[in-house]
This record gives sequence, structure tokens and C-alpha cells, in this order.
Amino acid sequence: MPTLILAGAGHAHLALLQRLRRQTLPSGWRVVLVSPPEPLTYSGMLPGWLAGHYALDELQIPLQRLIADGPVELHPGLIVRLDAAQHQIHLASGEALGYDLLSLDVGGVLADFSSAKPGPHGAKPGPVGAMQILPVRPLDTFIAGWQAFVDGREAQAGAQSSPAFARIAVAGGGAGAIELALAAAHTLRRWPKIEVHLIAPQSSLLAGHAPGVRRAAIQELGRAGIARVDARLVRGASGPALSTGQALEADLLIVATGAQAQPWLADSGLAVDSGGFVQVDATQRSSSHADVYAAGDVCARVDGPFARSGVHAVKAGPALTDNLLARMAGRPATALYRPRRSTLYLLACGPRRAVLSWGKWHSAGALEWQLKRWIDTRFMTRQRCGL
Repeated sequence: MPTLILAGAGHAHLALLQRLRRQTLPSGWRVVLVSPPEPLTYSGMLPGWLAGHYALDELQIPLQRLIADGPVELHPGLIVRLDAAQHQIHLASGEALGYDLLSLDVGGVLADFSSAKPGPHGAKPGPVGAMQILPVRPLDTFIAGWQAFVDGREAQAGAQSSPAFARIAVAGGGAGAIELALAAAHTLRRWPKIEVHLIAPQSSLLAGHAPGVRRAAIQELGRAGIARVDARLVRGASGPALSTGQALEADLLIVATGAQAQPWLADSGLAVDSGGFVQVDATQRSSSHADVYAAGDVCARVDGPFARSGVHAVKAGPALTDNLLARMAGRPATALYRPRRSTLYLLACGPRRAVLSWGKWHSAGALEWQLKRWIDTRFMTRQRCGL
């Protein structure tokens, strides 16, 4: 029986899972979703959970619920190798699964700051033994680590009349890092002796966004009392450090330094770009293997670069779905995903505020937050209901 393997439960694959709830598979085919057993966590709502605006179950969907009432089979597992020549994926369990058609939507992995060279003055690490390092990926690990930190702070506050001072550092200059810093500052504001710092070079802060949007984000950071550290996170002699040579002192370091390609793609046999991302055309098909498709953070378009974001992953989903269904039905894949020149971005600001941007135009306030909330909750409702 010919098999389509959906590698990963990323945003782009959600469109196909929804479609398959409403129609039968092309004759003779089976579809297998391969993903770790953790629930799907919608990253767009993660800062809202961090800030206390959402319960955890509002941004998570169990995998079984994603495929309920549909023909897709779930095969829990972590992919550690892909052999495109043999048409096989290999799992951490030692299993090898064969495919006739493969779609990759596994996202990226956290950029490894340990490979970054120290600055010219040397880099002095902070008290690493006392510093908890919490990478933002994988999301389930981050969620558990953050909850443990907050629970510990609450326990400390209950046991002492004056809780000890604490410093939170968030490393990264992208929208995700800024949202996390603002959310952390908002939720921790009830304890007076806490500082939140954002570690990012000035030049990389919201790189790719219009200057006005960057200024608006900086204003929100100032409003929240977040100190900005103009430096990169690098490796030190015994742990993370600052590129300026200043000591990095923090009780909790949240690492949100962006995504890099899954390491196993380099040896997969697929054509990849200089960053190790799968090269795809406008149909989301691999430029080297006609039986492999990819979308989301795992890929790079050969017809022109565009920012990796959940927006593009979601928008590419319908074209990817049409092409996979066409291939299974024996038809050519002709659906194209053409990214818009301008994309709507909504950056959550901790309290119920957001920065909205569309190209060079932007605005900020409570109405923008309400719009973001409506878009996010509507998206999750559609996934749960299969609408």
C-alpha cells in the first residue's frame, strides 16, 4: 500500500489533517503522522500563556484529537535520520519507516549559541552553577521549566516576608524573544525584586521589520521596565557569556536565539541551502527529490528568501495540501504558495496590548491585542473542530 508520511505536526500539516477529516483518501493510500507524543502547542499563544492570559489547554491539542474522525494513522516517535535515496525515515526508537511520498513539517531546532565565538575582549561567564538555562525549544520542556520557576518563586514568597532578588535574562532579538521578555515582565510584576533583561545586539532587534515597528517594540520594552543589553550570547570558558566581555549574571536565562535546521537534514541526500534547510520550489516540493515536500521552518524557497514564521507555515498549508492530494490521486502538483509582499504581524506585549504591523505601517494598543486574541483563538477553535 503506498504511504504518505507526514513528518511533524507543524502548522502547515494542519490544513491537510483538516481536509482529510472531510474526505476519503485517494484509493489505496495510507497516511501516517509521525511526531513526538507531546500535544501540539500553538507557539503564537505561548507568550499569552506566559503572561497569564490563557490556560495551558487553550494553546494545546492532543495529537489524537488532531486526527480524530479522519483516516490518518498516528505513529509517535522522534525522527533522527532521513535517507532520501532509500525512501526511509529513522526514529530514535530504532524503527525505520518507508514512504512513497514524504512531507516535512518538523520545524527547526534552537540556534546553538555554544558555537558562537567570544567577543574581542573575551567573554566572562556569570555564575553558571547558580543560573538555570531554559531554551525555548522544545516547547514542552520550556513550559515545564517556566512553570517550575514560577512555582518556586511563589513558594519562596510564601516562606519569606521579603523574597530574594532575581534577574531574568532573555537572549534573542527576534519577535519571539521580545514577546517572551514582555510576558515574563508582566507575569512577574507581582514580585518587586525581579529584573528582566533582553540580550540582543541593537542591529538585530526585529531585523527585517520596518524602523517604526522596531521603535514601537523598544517603547514597549521601556514601558515594561526591561533593560536592554547590546550584546550577543556566546560561549564562555564555562558557560554562556556576553560578546562584550561583560559578565552574564542571571538566575534564569531564557534562550530564544532563533531557529536553525534539523541536524539530520545535512546527511539526508536532499538538496539543502547554506543553512541546512531543505530547498523547495513554489509548490513546496524538494528541488532534488520529487517525492519529498516541505513547509514551515524546515525549508527554504529557491525562488526567493522570506522570513520564517508561523504565518508563512499556515499560509503554505493549503497549497501543500492540494499538491499532496493531487500526487496521491496521480495528478500533477500545480498549486503554488506565493508569499505576500507584506504580512500582518501582531507582537504580544505582556499586558493586553500588542504591536500590529503591515509593511511599514504599524500601531500599538489594546485593540491590537484583541485582534490578536481573536485570530489566535479562532485558529485553535478551527483545529479542534476541524472547520
